[in-house]
Amino acid sequence: MGYTLKTLLPHNLEAAIAKAAHYRDLNQPEEAESICRDVIDVDPHNQLAWRLLGLAVTDRFGSGEVALLEAAIGAFERLTDEYDRDYHCGVAWERAAKAHLEKGEAHSAVTAFEHALALFAHAEKLRPDSPDPVLRWNRCVRLLSGHPSLRAAIDKPRDQEIRFGD
Repeated sequence: MGYTLKTLLPHNLEAAIAKAAHYRDLNQPEEAESICRDVIDVDPHNQLAWRLLGLAVTDRFGSGEVALLEAAIGAFERLTDEYDRDYHCGVAWERAAKAHLEKGEAHSAVTAFEHALALFAHAEKLRPDSPDPVLRWNRCVRLLSGHPSLRAAIDKPRDQEIRFGD
């Protein structure tokens, strides 16, 4: 089989990004991820494509695939704005924490939430006028303080390493 990928034309990148966002809205992250990769192949510095790629990868965290967190963080680390980078890496850690929580992996969830909180705190310092890091921080804190298994995990000693399968 000799299948090869085709390259988008530069004038189609904006429309492709809109399609990627649309597929995320339709809860089809694999489609969005593929489109973002097509855009990045043509424009490796396209910030919106990197952001959408990272978010599309985080949309798949519930699947249990190993290395998705690293893939999302890798995409977000390509963002050139420090605030965007920290904020979106925080989002990735928060979503990873929620995926761990859904699997009953409370210790890993707490550790992931703590990573998210540190990133949201730094993002808030970088852009204090933005409500987003505060809103994310508060959601994490509400989960940490209100969920029984998370409260129990906080009270027990643990390492700072995240593991699948607690």
